[in-house]
Amino acid sequence: MRLESTPELDAFRNKVRAFVAEHAPGVKRHAGVRAPEPELMPAIREWTAKLYEAGFLGIDWPERYGGRPDAHPLESFVVAEEIARARTWAPVGAASLASAALIEFGTEEQRSLYLPRIRKCQDVWCQLFSEPEAGSDLASLRTRARREGDVFVVDGQKVWTTNGQHADLGYLLARTDPDAPKHKGITAFVVDMRSPGVEVRPLREITGTTDFNEVFLDGVRVPAGNVIGSVNDGWRVAMSSLGHERSGVAARGVELFGVLDDLMRLAGDREADEIGELAARVQVNAAMIGLAQSRMLAGTEGVADALLGKIFFSELNHDLVEFGVGLQGTDGLLVEGDPEAVAGGWWQDAYLYARAFTIAGGANEILRTQVAERGLGMPRG
Repeated sequence: MRLESTPELDAFRNKVRAFVAEHAPGVKRHAGVRAPEPELMPAIREWTAKLYEAGFLGIDWPERYGGRPDAHPLESFVVAEEIARARTWAPVGAASLASAALIEFGTEEQRSLYLPRIRKCQDVWCQLFSEPEAGSDLASLRTRARREGDVFVVDGQKVWTTNGQHADLGYLLARTDPDAPKHKGITAFVVDMRSPGVEVRPLREITGTTDFNEVFLDGVRVPAGNVIGSVNDGWRVAMSSLGHERSGVAARGVELFGVLDDLMRLAGDREADEIGELAARVQVNAAMIGLAQSRMLAGTEGVADALLGKIFFSELNHDLVEFGVGLQGTDGLLVEGDPEAVAGGWWQDAYLYARAFTIAGGANEILRTQVAERGLGMPRG
């Protein structure tokens, strides 16, 4: 593996770092992929629009929509890393996922309407994929969309919808042919979250915050012009757009180095052996990210690369924050907001949230099976 920086990429990183320092909307209070408080949304929308305007987001879009064809393939990773290094807000919502689907499969009318609004952060998007019985096995989704003239009428329930309470638009998967095999007969839609029949119910989590939501769709009328791609081809649309979600992986390496630094300060001279083992694993995580980037540049990505990276990161993140809570002794029982809690209870919140990383994006148990079957060619159990 060779993944060395270049003078041009170093200069770009310095430019991004200075921009983040000047314009970022403050440090995030909590670890993980969290939804901001409503009062923070205007500042985050403004920040997101500035990132697009400066050419730091949408880098790989078509030039006519603001992309830069001469950009280095790793620039989007650099941006994600510098945002994570500053511990500030990355753009919230699923706009990057939706834009990938629109650019590859959308009509010219859809691109002309939605892409400029994404760049100005006029629309916050949410991802309406997962359901109560279709999470890791997404193709089992049951939300139905039946055609009635020029509209589709949608009925069903989605869950684990991050930022659903802030979203203007949703990137929806619904079943349009119930008789087709489960990976067929699914269609992708743009749905207006203010439509009659859309109800967003926040889910209060063990952390005490509300990051996820249930979304109920009761007779929601979606114009046929809001289909992304072709009817009954939504599985291909979704899998393609998910394949574009790479830059967040780079941020994970920077985040864990930050947690490790905090852990070392918390430990002082204690527990050197355990800290050393965790530090080695953080370095391995960074090497895995580097390998994935190297393979991406070379066009030799393996089907198991992203799966193994997610498993390793999520379990290491859990072990880091669990160790941090343990170092506090009985004070580890304190909660966020307690005046006696270390770092305001950041470690406790991060520990409670850490299990989410092992489930979101596919439970690690399911992903291990996928690694065995798809990466190693082992027979289905």
